[in-house]
Amino acid sequence: MTTTSPVEKAGGATATYVDERVGSNKFLSRNLGKVFPDHWSFMLGEIALYSFIVVLLTGVFLTLWFKPSMAEVVYDGSYVPLKGVMMSEAYDSALNISFDVRGGLLLRQMHHWSALIFIAAMAVHMFRVFFTGAFRKPREFNWLIGVGLTTFGLLAGFSGYSLPDDLLSGTGLQIARGIVQAVPVVGTWAAFLLFDGEFPGTEFISRLYGVHILLIPGLILALVTIHLMLVWTQKHTQFPGPGRTNDNVVGYPLLPVYMAKAGGFFFIVFGIIALVGGLVTINPIWIFGPYMPDQVSAGSQPDWYIGFLDGALRVMPNWETIIPGVGWTISWNIFIPALVVPGIIFTVLGLYPFIEAWVTGDKREHNLLDRPRNAPTRTAFGMMAITFYVLLWVGGANDIIAVAFDLSINSIIWFLRFALIIVPPIVFVVTRRTCLSLQRRDREKLLHGYESGRILRLPHGEFIEVHQPLSEKDLAVITAKHDYVPLPAPDKADADGVRNKKYRAQMLRHRLSEFFYGVNVPKPSAAEIEAGQHHAAHDAELEAPLHEYEDDDQIRTFHGGVLHHPGMPETNAEQLEQEHRS
Repeated sequence: MTTTSPVEKAGGATATYVDERVGSNKFLSRNLGKVFPDHWSFMLGEIALYSFIVVLLTGVFLTLWFKPSMAEVVYDGSYVPLKGVMMSEAYDSALNISFDVRGGLLLRQMHHWSALIFIAAMAVHMFRVFFTGAFRKPREFNWLIGVGLTTFGLLAGFSGYSLPDDLLSGTGLQIARGIVQAVPVVGTWAAFLLFDGEFPGTEFISRLYGVHILLIPGLILALVTIHLMLVWTQKHTQFPGPGRTNDNVVGYPLLPVYMAKAGGFFFIVFGIIALVGGLVTINPIWIFGPYMPDQVSAGSQPDWYIGFLDGALRVMPNWETIIPGVGWTISWNIFIPALVVPGIIFTVLGLYPFIEAWVTGDKREHNLLDRPRNAPTRTAFGMMAITFYVLLWVGGANDIIAVAFDLSINSIIWFLRFALIIVPPIVFVVTRRTCLSLQRRDREKLLHGYESGRILRLPHGEFIEVHQPLSEKDLAVITAKHDYVPLPAPDKADADGVRNKKYRAQMLRHRLSEFFYGVNVPKPSAAEIEAGQHHAAHDAELEAPLHEYEDDDQIRTFHGGVLHHPGMPETNAEQLEQEHRS
């Protein structure tokens, strides 16, 4: 006979009380058993989520000590080299957090490192989503949310980076002011509105502080919530494998397996961020000194996620246009790299799922992920975009590279100007050809089996490589490839001779579809795959008679796995040769 403890009674009564009012038991019983697939790449999104939680926790601590004021004070803290120096209250409080608040420097560096990891994890997570086709129907909205999260992550990072009011962050704000001023017609007025008059003004830090701790985190939290709700509502994507189809999910239940793994992983992420924050210095604001509008620190570099924008500004030629009669100056050297190029990048990034669906005519639901090699054009586009970004990112450090390698900074700039036009298309071609080569390799595995690396010499002297049939897992992964057919070419007119008014748009769509799906290595038929695996199994059986001979004169093992059996009877040798050739 079992007895119920007072704690169990109280818990049961509480659960009953809540369930009678909100129906929680039915909800929990339906959702706690939800299945999630198990793959290491799915942890990238979890790293982004957990690092954002660390950002929030450390940010709450910092808000207790930081003073977002540009009022001037005389520093009288623990850092001796700056004693007696005039500075803003914002910079003074940042120094106070770093040197005089117990654990302040650790929490400030954890905050900075977790912000960098948050943005990096989001970027790599989006790479995984893009290259595997996880953005397709029905997850287009989640892709848009991911683009929004990335954008707000960049804004959050830049706004937080600018709050301490040191010389490095002030240089970044000076660049931001120049970008705002480059907006045609309204740029000057927008800059005055933003900084409450002349730069740097007296109100900008307090305004930026509200944006950094309230507006942007609130928007990120809202998007994260919607993102998780959509992931929960829709089937989770999964990679091809045995028993995995477009209509099921193979994995572990939320409780207790997934919750235990997720909880443990959170503490791992938190611990690594704490370790890095305690051991690796980042943004040592005490070295830079307070911001002075007439000074710029040597080797000024933004955080890595803004490096592409700085690189675009440095690489762009010095083009300006003065509109006659009006006197307006359009600074193309700032407007194009700082506003037009990022605008195009993020617009195309957000619309890509809809562009691909329109070009290919693919309206199916996709819960089974693509292998990047099976979508060669998409993978090539992704690698081309990453190459373009990396070249801009390198441009943001052209002065550091010039000093470190004793190069001409002008030579680096001119190299990048040509490389931005030439290198990405080359990467596109090479990537697509590589994907097609991998597809051909998969086709060979299906038709001939897996290369075992063992070379067999037949009695008549011929050397063959022994193939083995693919495992169940490999066979399921490779055969999950779906061969798409390009959209057919439209007719200029119908059977009655009526002109097709949408002919040009349909023809453009047909050509883009051929470009996207026309380059592909078709998967063998089911009969060819079965015959190929049977042939590979038969090849593996050819070695069986060899193991019956134990005399070194009858069987010799050469270096590299070559087997030679000259002593086999002639009839058996002829039979082996005939079976092998068949």
